[in-house]
Amino acid sequence: MAYIDDSKGMPALAGEARVEDYLALLKPRVMSLVVFTALVGMLVAPGGINPVIGLIAIVCIAIGGGASGALNMWYDADIDAIMSRTQNRPIPAGRITSGEALSFGLILSGFSVALLGLATNWVAGGLLAFTIFFYAVIYTIWLKRSTPQNIVIGGAAGAFPTMIGWAAVTGTITWESLALFLIVFLWTPPHFWALALYKQGDYAAAGIPMMPNVAGEASTKRQIFVYSVILAVSAFLPVYLGTGGWIYGAVAAITGISFVYLAVRLLRAPTNVDMRKAARRLFTYSLSYLFVLFLGLLTDSFIARLGGFWS
Repeated sequence: MAYIDDSKGMPALAGEARVEDYLALLKPRVMSLVVFTALVGMLVAPGGINPVIGLIAIVCIAIGGGASGALNMWYDADIDAIMSRTQNRPIPAGRITSGEALSFGLILSGFSVALLGLATNWVAGGLLAFTIFFYAVIYTIWLKRSTPQNIVIGGAAGAFPTMIGWAAVTGTITWESLALFLIVFLWTPPHFWALALYKQGDYAAAGIPMMPNVAGEASTKRQIFVYSVILAVSAFLPVYLGTGGWIYGAVAAITGISFVYLAVRLLRAPTNVDMRKAARRLFTYSLSYLFVLFLGLLTDSFIARLGGFWS
């Protein structure tokens, strides 16, 4: 999930960490999407959860997601110092040491997992622990610098929060929660590769094998198109499984067609300048895609529960 998080514009001397710097380690903009998708999973899950317990669960998921971000920044401090969009992050800027970031991330990881497990259930707690491990170790340490499929496989880390929210309510992993996972998972490659198309110079300088730098722009554009089509079709799974109704179905149709249309525009971009504009346009749209799609799911769920209340 490619939001840019640092504490740029907040001047501080090297070695003088501020609260803002520790917050930047948590990647708060990324965390906001993690929290939203987890909240959707929690609210559309069958049954209910005590509001206080639900709030604790969301805070734990947010802290766990932030801990993943801190561990990511700890390991990636060397390449963050090279890439223009990450140079002002707290570690490469010298405001926080790598050791401090590592300790911060590990403490928050343990705290969030333990509290979530105790407050809800250990299925949710275990999923959160695995998500942190997956993002920090499988994606950041192993995949990110070794394969152009880093985003494809690593996208699972950003997709797990929907399942964690669902499990916090039900204590189970179901086909419905897996469908929500799949939507976020399939959204990740076109989202990131669109960014990589117009930021490929940064990734090349840092030695990260993103798809445009390895397979070329033409191949990347074709893969974005394929993933966009599969995503648009997979978005209807909640309707098939009964989690979403006609409102969600309509939203899935409109947003999916729009996503594929922008992918086609990118695929057919005649010049490099047009390609970069189309890639940026798709990336920007993808940021709102999940929000609008899941908002439609929440609306359907709210209406269904309201109807059950009055019946």
